Amino acid sequence: MRKLRFGILGSAKIGREKVIPPMMKGERTEVTAIASRDGARAREVADRLGIEKAYGSYEDLLADGEIDAIYNPLPNHMHVPWTIRAAEAGKHVLCEKPVALTRAGAEPLLAAAEANNVLIQEAFMVLTHPQWIEAKRIVASGEIGELRAIQGTFSYFNDDPDNIRNMAGIGGGGMLDIGCYPTVTSRFVTGREPQRVFAFMDMDPTFGTDRLGSVILRFGEEDGFPVQASFMYSTQLTPCQRMGFFGTKGLLEVDIPFNALPDEPMVLWLDDGGKAPSSNRRRIEIAACDQYGVAGDAFAAAVLDGTPQPVPLPFTLANMAVLDAAFRSAETGEWQKP
Repeated sequence: MRKLRFGILGSAKIGREKVIPPMMKGERTEVTAIASRDGARAREVADRLGIEKAYGSYEDLLADGEIDAIYNPLPNHMHVPWTIRAAEAGKHVLCEKPVALTRAGAEPLLAAAEANNVLIQEAFMVLTHPQWIEAKRIVASGEIGELRAIQGTFSYFNDDPDNIRNMAGIGGGGMLDIGCYPTVTSRFVTGREPQRVFAFMDMDPTFGTDRLGSVILRFGEEDGFPVQASFMYSTQLTPCQRMGFFGTKGLLEVDIPFNALPDEPMVLWLDDGGKAPSSNRRRIEIAACDQYGVAGDAFAAAVLDGTPQPVPLPFTLANMAVLDAAFRSAETGEWQKP
C-alpha cells in the first residue's frame, strides 16, 4: 500500500515526541526528511528518530522532489507563511493548530490550496480519534435525549517566560493553545455553528497573554431551545481536562478528551440520569490507539485515495471565527457573532 512521504519543518518538541514517531509507523505515512535552520540540529534529530534525510534549511526540504507532504509544527505565527510556501512547492500540508492567529489570517490558505492543487489541513488530532467519533455517534443517536448543554475544562500550569505559549507577539496564550479544543469538539459533536459567543479573559500582566478564560457558545438559537456550551481554560492552573454532554435523558462524559493516551484504552461514561448515578453509569471502552498516527493516516488517505478530508479548511476557518469572537467579547464585554 502506497504511503505518503512526509518532510518535517523544524524540530519542535511536539513533532519529536508526539507526531513523528507514530507517523513513522503509520499504515499510510512515513517520514523521510526533517529540516532545521541549524543543520547539525537537524542531523542530530534525524539520527535519533531514524529519519533518512536532514536539511539545514526549510527551503532545501521544500525543494526535495521525493517529499509528498509537509508537517508544519513551527511557532504559531509561522504557520501561514510556511504552509503557503510548502503549497507553492507542490506539497500537501498538515499544519499544527492553530493554523493561523485569526480567521482573516487563515483565508490565504484557501487560495494557496486551490492554486497549487494540494490539501492543507489543521492537525486537530482529536477529530479523528475513535473516542470522539463514538461520542458524536452517541449524541446523534438520541441515547442522552436531546442535547441541551456542553461543559468542558482544559488547563495546565506553565509560567515559563521562555516558552512560546507565553509570548503574545507570536500567538501565545490559552485560547489559541487549548481553548480551541472545547470549541472544536463542541462544533464537531453538534455538527452546528454557534450564533453567539461570550467570554471573560484574565490577562497575564507580564506576558500579555490570556492565562484564564471562561467562554459560552450558543448553538441553534433559531430552533427555540439552543444548545449552550460553556468551558474554562487556563495556562496557569492545575492540569485538568474534561468534556460532558448533557441531554434530556442522560449525560455523556469523555474521560480524557484531548491528550488521549496512546497505549491505554480511552473511556466514555454514559449516565442514564437515574437517582443513583454511580450505579447508572455505563463504561464504554475505546481501544488504545495513537491519535497522532490515526490523524496522519486519515490525512494520507485523503491525499492518496481521495477520501473526505477529516478537517477541511472551511471547517478550520469557522473555528477560527469562533475564537476571534471570543477575543472580541472579552475586550468589549458583549456577546459577539462569529
